[in-house]
Amino acid sequence: MTSRPDSDDQARTVELARAALARPNSPFPELPARFLVVDADLQRLTLIEIGQAVASWPVSTAAAGVGGEAGSLRTPPGWHRIHGRIGRGAERGGVFESRVPTGEVWHGEARDEDLILTRILTLEGLEEGVNRGPGRDSLERFIYIHGTNHEEALGRAASHGCVRMSNAGVVELFDRVRVGDPVVVVGGAAAGLPDPYRGGRFHYAGLGGSGMSALAQFQVMKRGRASGSDRSFDKGERAAARAQLERLGITIYPQDGSGITNAHPPAALVVSTAVEEQVPDYAAARARDIPIVHRSELLAHFIATHRTIAIAGTSGKSTVVAMIFEILRGAGRDPSVITGGDLVALQREGLWGNAWAGHSDLLVVEADESDGSLVRYQPAVGVILNLQRDHRELEEVGAMFDTFAARTREVLVVGESLASRYPRAVVFGSGPAAVVRVGHVELLRDGSRFEIEGVRFKLPVPGGHNVDNAVAAAAACGAIGVSLDAMAGPLASFQGVGRRFQSLGRPGGIEVIDDFAHNPAKIEAAITTARPRGRRVLAVYQPHGYGPTRFLRDDFVRSFSAALEPDDWLWMLEIFYAGGTAQRDFSAAGIVAEIAARGRHAEFAPSREWLVERIAAEAREGDVVLVMGARDPSLTDLARRMVAALGDRHGERAAARPADRG
Repeated sequence: MTSRPDSDDQARTVELARAALARPNSPFPELPARFLVVDADLQRLTLIEIGQAVASWPVSTAAAGVGGEAGSLRTPPGWHRIHGRIGRGAERGGVFESRVPTGEVWHGEARDEDLILTRILTLEGLEEGVNRGPGRDSLERFIYIHGTNHEEALGRAASHGCVRMSNAGVVELFDRVRVGDPVVVVGGAAAGLPDPYRGGRFHYAGLGGSGMSALAQFQVMKRGRASGSDRSFDKGERAAARAQLERLGITIYPQDGSGITNAHPPAALVVSTAVEEQVPDYAAARARDIPIVHRSELLAHFIATHRTIAIAGTSGKSTVVAMIFEILRGAGRDPSVITGGDLVALQREGLWGNAWAGHSDLLVVEADESDGSLVRYQPAVGVILNLQRDHRELEEVGAMFDTFAARTREVLVVGESLASRYPRAVVFGSGPAAVVRVGHVELLRDGSRFEIEGVRFKLPVPGGHNVDNAVAAAAACGAIGVSLDAMAGPLASFQGVGRRFQSLGRPGGIEVIDDFAHNPAKIEAAITTARPRGRRVLAVYQPHGYGPTRFLRDDFVRSFSAALEPDDWLWMLEIFYAGGTAQRDFSAAGIVAEIAARGRHAEFAPSREWLVERIAAEAREGDVVLVMGARDPSLTDLARRMVAALGDRHGERAAARPADRG
């Protein structure tokens, strides 16, 4: 219930509020007439009116502390305003899901899950880059003040981001505030990140993902300790990937919480945005107050403690990371790398391919914008390749890139299309705005030749987009003092990235290519690169994720319709679903129908077995089969099955080549 603050608490609260006026992005020059203070140190919420504390309630803010980053599981700091009041007149204990009453009522029974009860006050951040904007927006993070079924925990930090209150208390508060009233969150510094090298074992939930596995490998290569779990490993899938991790000393547990609850618990649980609270590892870590660290927070730590080159952009990141890594290696700079793609150079050394720990302070990383996490990073050299519509609207991605650029410590490198947006950056490209300028470009079937500042380059991977990638890599390496002459040799022997236009074989004169293309711009680039290699392009695409596919649906229709020629074919598999709570309310078959209605040969593939047989029946000598898609590691296996089926049809024993890029 409410209480009147004593004089000491009242003085402390008002002083904290006055101090918050000095925050760099504070929207208020003086204290508002009425506002709320959430004190994350004392776990109290106080109502201030005309400079006086008039009421106070115990609360629970986040167990992980205070922080605004999406996926951080922290209560966002700074000034907010009440954006909405939900639940007026609802029964005390009424349960809400997605801000909608379910009709269920909690009557005090013990329940493990965190229920949203009785009343909801939604919070809108007022400090840009702190609790508002891409990657740290309180509204988008669904941060509320709400009633809870864990009233026994009030007075200590126990939530996963929201501000919990008793159900009686939230009714009182609800009736005393209005939409627009300011709320400021103060105190509650986040728990420090344990030392990933000497601070104990880190446990990775979702270890099989490309980003999580890279971090775990890098940690153990630097003599840290790591373990992890993954649903695919529990199903007996991806045995080779599991074996590679275990060879490095990474212990694999079932995803049942046992990696947390054993006799030697981890120092931290590492999660990605895709890991949901219902995952047993997550629930076990919360129950035992084990620090929960977002993947991007750990990567930000590695970036900050190295002289890091971070590559951002909506297309080409993994390839540019690989090119920079191979240039620096070839120039004797002994770099490290953490990336989402699999570097063929590392795979040929028996590694997974997405991580390596060198002995210098140089680190090359891929800075992904899909979950907004790149706004955390402070690289020495920041590279922004391009800005296209992909996971989010252009304006939102652009705002994230602006933050990334502002946090770059030494040199910012950008593509020519972004020159006017970042006037102080080193610009690469082929036009007059470029400082690092490419010319005399010759596109060949299996690669290209070009020139930068009088130095001739040869690149063994095809496509004009890869010329752009190489120039970006040259600009980034030049920013840390590598000469163009020292770059030519490593680029001439560049070994590529797995699933980046990898040719797996040519049974019966039919080439099968495996490619990571998954957004409209990348798909068009892949089809354009494939066209000179054959008579027809037989495209196969598996969309990934219902949210991204819904967002880009019209773009997919336009891109495939424009890139495919009348004799080409497209087969689209059902949308890849990796689990979770995504709303699966449409099918890829609808996208296929729209493309076919525009006069293109397009069919929905009801199964992989059907598709392999259909490709084997349709393909003829001189065709190129182009398999595209992301996130699903089994797509390469599908492409290899096509190689085998085409070989059987033509009476050949077709063994898929592991890493032939041309």
